[in-house]
Amino acid sequence: MEFFNPAGNNKNITFVRPPYFIITGLSGISNIKHYYVFLFIVYIVSVISNSFVMAVIVLDHNLRTPKYIAVFNLAFVDLFGNTVLVPKLLDTFLFNRPYIRYNNCMTYLFFCYTCLSMQSFNLATLAYDRLMAIIYPLHYQVKVTNKCMLCLIGLIWLFVILAVLICVGLITRLSFCQSVVINSYFCDHGQIYRLSCNDHFPSYVVSCLYPILIFWLPLAFILFSYLYIAFTLAKVATVREGLKAFKTCIGHLLLVAIYFIPLLIVFTLMEKIQPNARIINLSMTSVFPPMLNPIIYVLQTKEIKDSVKRIVGSALHKMLTI
Repeated sequence: MEFFNPAGNNKNITFVRPPYFIITGLSGISNIKHYYVFLFIVYIVSVISNSFVMAVIVLDHNLRTPKYIAVFNLAFVDLFGNTVLVPKLLDTFLFNRPYIRYNNCMTYLFFCYTCLSMQSFNLATLAYDRLMAIIYPLHYQVKVTNKCMLCLIGLIWLFVILAVLICVGLITRLSFCQSVVINSYFCDHGQIYRLSCNDHFPSYVVSCLYPILIFWLPLAFILFSYLYIAFTLAKVATVREGLKAFKTCIGHLLLVAIYFIPLLIVFTLMEKIQPNARIINLSMTSVFPPMLNPIIYVLQTKEIKDSVKRIVGSALHKMLTI
């Protein structure tokens, strides 16, 4: 247990916790407030589009399928994640309130990392759904049931919450004796533990393992899924059939690229990347995919379009019969 307790067997140790942290955000860039206003516009579009997708899935019983259970979870995480991040980000930088209390910072860190992590696993879940639907078209409904999908999503939520709680728990075992300035746009785990004045090796280990577990493994599964799909289609389908089947995956692949490429750049370069570039990269990754997910992947599907027509038609019929 000493890995999680820098105090060792000394139960009387006192951790120095500052009353607040200071979040600096982007520095040395003129007219930077325009960027934050742009993020606000992206946030509004994200809220509207994801709320619309969730409402359609709830209202149409024909969408109570494993795929759309995963899509609903994706929309919920996107909406919740952006709502956790963007309003606080705007309050911090547009209204010049960079101070955040210690406990509030830990809470902010927990919810931001939970939502960011869930996005990668949601993309992996949708890749799993596509894999089963294309490889086992005749047995898909037997192999992937609503109960199976709900259990899978529930286990992912449990794993992510526990992983992030460990990150936050280790931060609370650190003392901060000097600087309290966080060079990021939110309470960033990596930036916080480096400010500590006692042994932060456990937090360093977690910061190395976290990208592997939360980002690299889901990405590896997604890539494996599509390689297996391509290999299977090349063996059993004609070129035309293969392209038709793979066309159903294009939207998802675009989301994977939009989400993972910026993150992989940041986590690969780590300390080498310039601070402002890292902040812009991560902030765009946090805000943009939740806006694009429903537009690129969900609202373009035939099932959603048909569902919207049914809902609108039913609503108009009820209005005319009143």
